[in-house]
Amino acid sequence: MASFLRHYGSLIGMASIVLFFWIALPDTFMTLRNWLNISQQLSMLVVVAVTMTVVMVMGDFDLSVGAMASLSGVVAAVLFTQGLPVPVALAGALAVGLLGGLANGVLVSLLGILPFVATLATLTMFSGAAFLVSGGKTIFGRDIPQGFADFARSGLPLGTWDGKPVLFPALTLLAAAVTFAVWLVLEHTLYGRRLYAIGGNAEAARLAGVRVTALRLSAFAFTGVGAAVAGLMYASRVASANPVQGDGLMLTAIAAVFLGMTVTRDGQPHVLATVAGVVTLGVMDNGLTQLQVDSYVRQVLVGAIILVAVSISALGRRAIRLR
Repeated sequence: MASFLRHYGSLIGMASIVLFFWIALPDTFMTLRNWLNISQQLSMLVVVAVTMTVVMVMGDFDLSVGAMASLSGVVAAVLFTQGLPVPVALAGALAVGLLGGLANGVLVSLLGILPFVATLATLTMFSGAAFLVSGGKTIFGRDIPQGFADFARSGLPLGTWDGKPVLFPALTLLAAAVTFAVWLVLEHTLYGRRLYAIGGNAEAARLAGVRVTALRLSAFAFTGVGAAVAGLMYASRVASANPVQGDGLMLTAIAAVFLGMTVTRDGQPHVLATVAGVVTLGVMDNGLTQLQVDSYVRQVLVGAIILVAVSISALGRRAIRLR
């Protein structure tokens, strides 16, 4: 029974959530349009969460990803206002994400500062920088190139529904591409195996010849770029940028990774499990919104579900160890 709970309890819980909303909302929940809408809403969170997985497989985490998403978005928007071409503005925003991630990596891997302390400090710095760059204002309207804003509204045509075209969202496709790339790197390359080795035992990995410092530095840089991509996706979706638009991403991304860890047999972060965690949280939010549940109540329920899932997984592991 303990082994069953450990391996399948979270999966059964996730399936039960979907079944509940399917029964409660028979006319709207399981429709193609609703699921495409969910996928688009979750695309930014997926990118942040799967790139966050890269540092979490080492036992680290990055609290600054939400602030970095905001900063990257406003940097791109400000560059747009200066009349720079879209590719140049996007490259500038991604460079900010790379530099921010490298800064986190230097603090953690070279200076030996605890990830919580280091990334909490850079969270504050990136957030302040976003306000400085944007002047504390939302940048929107004619300052955002139409082609950039149109990207989030585009997609692959799937046909028509009630006389309206149905598109598979471009943001969802981008999130899927990022997920596949990160999955490929972590699960099928020597680089990924070494990151998992660091997470298992960093000192043993170092003695085995793994360049722990360099790998941790690169992992934080990877996560910084992922946060920047998410910030650009959000700016495209709302055709604007403001210094707080990414604030909700960090805690939800970490929650999704931990929720995904309850699904895996080894209890470690894995990309596909992280996506399952993101989808679970997104489905809950979508279903509760359709049921017109108050947003504060939704937060309490989501937190409770995460605690239950993690508790079931922990109890299952403990029971197995005691056998």
